[in-house]
Amino acid sequence: MSNVRPDSMARITTPELAEKFIEEQIAEVRAQVGDKKVLLALSGGVDSSVVAALLIKAIGKQLVCVHVNHGLMRKGESEQVIEVFQNQLDANLIYIDATDRFLDLLAGVSEPEKKRKIIGGEFIKVFDEEASKLEGISFLAQGTIYPDILESDGVKAHHNVGGLPEDMQFELVEPVKLLYKDEVRVVGKALGLPASMVDRQPFPGPGLGVRCLGAITRDRLNALREADAILREEFDNAKLNETVWQYFIAVPDFKSVGVKDSKRYEGWPAIIRAVNTTDAMSATIEEIPYEILHKITARITAEVDGINRVLYDLTPKPIGTIEWE
Repeated sequence: MSNVRPDSMARITTPELAEKFIEEQIAEVRAQVGDKKVLLALSGGVDSSVVAALLIKAIGKQLVCVHVNHGLMRKGESEQVIEVFQNQLDANLIYIDATDRFLDLLAGVSEPEKKRKIIGGEFIKVFDEEASKLEGISFLAQGTIYPDILESDGVKAHHNVGGLPEDMQFELVEPVKLLYKDEVRVVGKALGLPASMVDRQPFPGPGLGVRCLGAITRDRLNALREADAILREEFDNAKLNETVWQYFIAVPDFKSVGVKDSKRYEGWPAIIRAVNTTDAMSATIEEIPYEILHKITARITAEVDGINRVLYDLTPKPIGTIEWE
């Protein structure tokens, strides 16, 4: 298949169209791969998860999924990858908990671009180490989607793998490369993936590494992860997850004084960011009802050790970017 989406290709909007697409791709993948093995970096994001589920259906154990937990995942995400792919879909899954390796390298590093480079570079190293242990891998699967091709003029900066080393020569398997994001979600649902995985909001490659502002410490990272989980849970309860494009917590590297149990108490602020956008080039602020903000504030300050204030970021893009770092 060429990298140009044919005009005749109908948008995949229904389960029936998704089933037809899945059948066509299964046939194409089997013809391309034969009896050889395929390697996939499975992040748990929408695109790589849908590709994994599709390839498991097509070639079963010939697919080797590698999930690297860099310690900067949101609460429960790596556990969900294991539950869905290993336990439910019986995938050939290699799970690497590289938390210490990443956090040790990031200790004391506060400059955002340097943090990004460390996380991206180390991810490639870990993935490369695992790939070199495997034998007989002929193909590399990727969750490339159509906007990636449009943005990069056919050359994708491997967002699932991070940019592969020169000497890893694999033929690519990219079954969803002609689909838009909304179509990938329809296909994911038709493949039986849980809504929480298929409807997952965009999440940066460096994960919580760019939301734990400044130099990352384990205690502040843990506070961020817990606060973010509460925000997501309350947005789900209020059905805001259906109308807000992206929402998360950022925790800066400074403390303020508060009161807890009648004592002075120093803690970090948790900053809520909730935006709507169509293209991520500009973003508007979503108006969250005060009663929900009060509930989120009460829960975070009561349940999360180390956080004693909750702030709401009202800045649109431009002038503020969606992420803080």
